[in-house]
Amino acid sequence: MHRTLIAKSLTAMSLLPLLLAATPASAVTKEEKLATCTFGADDAKLEGAKRKTFMTKCMSNRDDKRGPAMKPSNEMAPGVDKKG
Repeated sequence: MHRTLIAKSLTAMSLLPLLLAATPASAVTKEEKLATCTFGADDAKLEGAKRKTFMTKCMSNRDDKRGPAMKPSNEMAPGVDKKG
């Protein structure tokens, strides 16, 4: 039983670098971040002021990958009864 536990642990530890390499990584250098932000702006077909705003926010040092929090809405979803 002890050997099986050791073998499983070694297998898991040897696979960890592969699993980490397969996950998307944040841009490390400024050049990588610029390339990522440019791709995002191009993909969204942003131009002018909207592109500049997007690039400024994207290039900032804020690391929240989810983006800004949504504002609460007083409107309910369609089909939802307000009476509860």
